[in-house]
Amino acid sequence: MPKLTRIYTRTGDAGMTGLVGGARVPKDAQRIECYGTVDECSSMIGLARRALAEHAKRPRAQTLDRWLAWTQDSLFNLGSDLATPLEKRSEAMPKIEQADIDFLEHAIDRCQRDLEPLANFIHPGGSYAGGYLHMARTVCRRAERLLVRLQRDGEAEAIAGKFLNRLSDALFVWARWINNELGEPEHLWNHHPAPPEIPA
Repeated sequence: MPKLTRIYTRTGDAGMTGLVGGARVPKDAQRIECYGTVDECSSMIGLARRALAEHAKRPRAQTLDRWLAWTQDSLFNLGSDLATPLEKRSEAMPKIEQADIDFLEHAIDRCQRDLEPLANFIHPGGSYAGGYLHMARTVCRRAERLLVRLQRDGEAEAIAGKFLNRLSDALFVWARWINNELGEPEHLWNHHPAPPEIPA
C-alpha cells in the first residue's frame, strides 16, 4: 500500500493528472470523470453511514452499515481499476469480481423479503440515511453512464458496468429497507398532481 506522506504535489496544477502506470491525461478525460464519480458515490455512502450511526442499536442498521463498509472498499477497488489502463493491469491488483455482484444480488433479495412490492414509482427521501442512499444511487447511475463510453472505447471491462448497475439497484432497495425499519412512509409518484393551495 502506498504511504501518503504528502497530500499536495503541485503536479496537477496545469490540469493534468497521472494514471496508474505513469501516463498523464487531462483532468476532464472520460476515465477521470468516471472514477471521480465512483469516488463521489462512496462519499455519499459515507454520509449515509454517518446517519446510520444515529440508529446503531438497531440490528438492521448494523447489518446495513457492514454492507456499506464493504461497498466503499469495493468502490475504491473499482476506482483503482479504472485509474489503470488495461495494458498496465496485473493479476495482483484488487478488482471487481463476479462474487461481488453475487453478494449485491443476495443482499437485495434478503431486503426484499421485508418490503412490500412496489406498485408505483416512489420519490427519494425518508430518513437521512435513506435519503443519502437515494443520492448515492443517482450518483452511481451517473458513474454507470460514464462507464458505458469507456467500455465502448475498449477502456473498461464489462464486469465493472455490471457491478455499478447492480449496486444502484442495491442502494435503492437499501434506502427502502432502512426507511421501513425507521417507520418512514414512502411517497408515491402522483402522475396527475394538482397544484397545492397557496395561503392568502
